[in-house]
Amino acid sequence: EAAAAAAESPEDAEAAEAAGPTLLVVTESGMGKRSRIGDYRLQGRGGKGVINIRITDKTGEVVAIKGVTPEDELVMITRNGVVNRQPVREIRVIGRNTQGVRLIALDEGDEVMDVARLVPEDESKEEDIATLDAELTPGERPAGVEAAEDGDPDGDGLAGPE
Repeated sequence: EAAAAAAESPEDAEAAEAAGPTLLVVTESGMGKRSRIGDYRLQGRGGKGVINIRITDKTGEVVAIKGVTPEDELVMITRNGVVNRQPVREIRVIGRNTQGVRLIALDEGDEVMDVARLVPEDESKEEDIATLDAELTPGERPAGVEAAEDGDPDGDGLAGPE
């Protein structure tokens, strides 16, 4: 019990966040977890594999495995069309051979169908694009961009005739 309590201490949670990317696993019943990638040992030839998540009737089958960082967000969609978005940071980092925690509450007969990872956009890239857009006049090309000889016959940036 003391080991389990120590594993869930705030210091361990902070250490897990600082460790970098983690592996996110989501099951069809809405259960999920994050585990440190280092918890998965490399297998040699003839290896029998490594248990990823404890599968039970409660968890259901695995529907997604994603490499994530604490800055990412997770979007889950269910069979009934419910979409749920949540920060990855809010999902606990726990051991690899566990059931996980409830990520989404599902209605009777519903199940998670797919999961997407949203990576935060770099604000400096957005500023660069906005600056480039502001500097160009319609029909003008950025420096170093030439019209394609065979894919853009009229040089308007569109392939083929208009």
